[in-house]
Amino acid sequence: MTWHFTEDTAAFRAAAGAHLAAEATRNTAVLTLMDGADRLGWWAGSDGRTTGVLAVSRSGALHLGATTQEAARALASRPGEEPVSVRGETAAVEAYARASGRPWRPVVRMRLFRLGEPVPPDPAPAGRHRTAAARDVPLVAAWTREFAVAIGEEPAEDYTGFAAERISEGRLVLWEAPDGRPVSMAAVSRTIEGQARVHLVYTPPAERGNGYAAGATDTVGRVAAARDATRILLFTDLSNPTSNALYQRLGYRPVTDHLGLEFSGTAG
Repeated sequence: MTWHFTEDTAAFRAAAGAHLAAEATRNTAVLTLMDGADRLGWWAGSDGRTTGVLAVSRSGALHLGATTQEAARALASRPGEEPVSVRGETAAVEAYARASGRPWRPVVRMRLFRLGEPVPPDPAPAGRHRTAAARDVPLVAAWTREFAVAIGEEPAEDYTGFAAERISEGRLVLWEAPDGRPVSMAAVSRTIEGQARVHLVYTPPAERGNGYAAGATDTVGRVAAARDATRILLFTDLSNPTSNALYQRLGYRPVTDHLGLEFSGTAG
């Protein structure tokens, strides 16, 4: 029983492909990150089966996919394994943190949802949706910065490229009020292993309470489905009961809870 590591995405797929496919929904973060990851890893049990996967981002953050607690504890016990932060399913992350012996603090508690039968917003919000265009890049970049601040992240200096990529690929929609003003947005990831993840759902504070986010979220999910995504996913912050209730009204169903934590020192 051991962890194996590589920087080669093809080698990772060859070794862990069956596990990635069998647990594609639970492995969504690793699948999304793997092409640009600094390092990839898989845990092979005594029977040779893979029962854990990970991706280490270029920032040094460790992302656990569907991983057993045994594998998480073994990973934390490896010499030199001291990531700045860890994210993944709650049980595995907590097992890793306890085994590491390092002081840590929770940063965010999330819930992964999967869309079942889509349910249109009721009542339908005023206005209409449209696919974001090149002229919207400055607005989307500004809103993305506001979104990062709102969820407690350290914002980047410039989100122009981030916004332009999603807009150029037709993966971001805006909701417009009846007077034509953009009042909300939602984006969707590229489709990987048949699944896409809704993200960047944001409405400026002055426009909240009108159902605009529901309209944008419903629309972008249908965009992904029209592009052959068979599974539509999203993460919610468990500290935000409003968004958790909203997504369930739209047909999203809970899959598993996630924990993000940061370490504040070395093992004692």
